[in-house]
Amino acid sequence: MTTANVITFSSFGGPEVLEHHTKELTAPEAGQVSLKQEAVGVNYIDIYRRSGVYPTPLPMGLGFDAAGVVTALGEGVTHLKVGQRVAYATPSQESYASYRTLNAAQVCPLPDSVSFEQAAAVMLKGLTAHYLFKQTTPLKAGDTVLFHAAAGGVGLLACQWAKSKGITLIATAGSDEKCALALANGASHAINYVKEDFAPAVRAYTKDKGVDVVMDSVGAATFDGSLSVIKPFGMMISFGNASGKVPPFDLGILAAKGSLKLTRPTIATYVANMDTCQSMAKELFAMVGSGALNVHIGNRYAMADAAQAHRDLEGRTTSGSSILIP
Repeated sequence: MTTANVITFSSFGGPEVLEHHTKELTAPEAGQVSLKQEAVGVNYIDIYRRSGVYPTPLPMGLGFDAAGVVTALGEGVTHLKVGQRVAYATPSQESYASYRTLNAAQVCPLPDSVSFEQAAAVMLKGLTAHYLFKQTTPLKAGDTVLFHAAAGGVGLLACQWAKSKGITLIATAGSDEKCALALANGASHAINYVKEDFAPAVRAYTKDKGVDVVMDSVGAATFDGSLSVIKPFGMMISFGNASGKVPPFDLGILAAKGSLKLTRPTIATYVANMDTCQSMAKELFAMVGSGALNVHIGNRYAMADAAQAHRDLEGRTTSGSSILIP
């Protein structure tokens, strides 16, 4: 029997609620797979879960994505084999672990061109970029996107994705250094929102036309300003709440600002279908392997230091992706 080191939490709160313990790895049932995990992703949604912004039954594990090696297969799993390198992003939040058994549908073969660390750092964030640019609303070369928090893990991938597809991306970030990082990764323009109001700057960059789409994981602090810079018939994609949830508002505002569209997507919906998830991951890995997407790992932590990883992420002191090493 394999013993796994895991991190869970039994109450909502700060990083101090994270608990370290061991448990016996269960054998995979039909449709499941067991993994030895080599690297684990850290994402802002982990903080939402831990703090209770997204309430869950307790006690609960934590983490959505990781990469590792298949150690056992349950009945009916045919797209994987024992010893194969794999990675996953799945709504079942238990990836902060050295070994894990989980449903196989969202576990994807990992090509040799992508390392375990790259895969753990890119799965949730890269699949998020995939649905933002390819599935939420049609985007094409020549379109303009405003992307908030562009020096984060999703943001740096978004900058590169936009550049590779001929899309103009206007980035916002909280320091000159982070703005420079966004520009180095393909952003066309970057705005330090600490020094200046982003809305007038966006208007100036677009010659007062506005942007086709806003991609916003910040939430309450940027929502109103974002709506003010979208061109008629454009879309607001709100996919996170780093500054707090967007409060209820009058839908008539969307009409007044030019028949705007608003959506609040979640990656769980996009990866729920096995075939869709596998296809998304295959395309993502191809972009990473070809160099079209450079996975920037800004911070590596031992899994025992997960609480510090959360402190750094909440304190906005990180750039790029953070990962845990079991």
